[in-house]
Amino acid sequence: MTHNSKELIVSALENGTVLDHIPAENVYKALDILDLKGLESQITIGINLNSKLYGKKGIIKIADKFFRDEELNKLALIAPDATVNIIRGFKVVEKKKLQMPSVVEGIAKCMNPKCITNHQPVRTRFTTIKCGNEILLHCHYCEKNSDIRGLF
Repeated sequence: MTHNSKELIVSALENGTVLDHIPAENVYKALDILDLKGLESQITIGINLNSKLYGKKGIIKIADKFFRDEELNKLALIAPDATVNIIRGFKVVEKKKLQMPSVVEGIAKCMNPKCITNHQPVRTRFTTIKCGNEILLHCHYCEKNSDIRGLF
């Protein structure tokens, strides 16, 4: 059976935020980073959707929720090419590109087993370092650098 018409795979959003082009394997991490677990708003999640650019992608639509740039930019750690669409009245009123945050607090775990953040109730704090295509997080407390892939 073939379809000639375009189908809307994920339902339209009246007002809210659409996070698109998230690597499919990082969608759940994105939900954690944005702390969406207890949110009362409707959240629509698509994983392994076809993408011309990425092969497979994820999308998250959050009804009636608008984020501060500092909150959204944390996603650049796991989805640097993600796009953010602000929706009002079923129309995209603003498109944003993510910016890599210079400081990351409380969302990643230090890989150094001796770091104080792994033994005391201390909130983690890292400085981001871009090293070629790689992103490293430099721990504020133990000063170890960690590859971003191991931290989430």
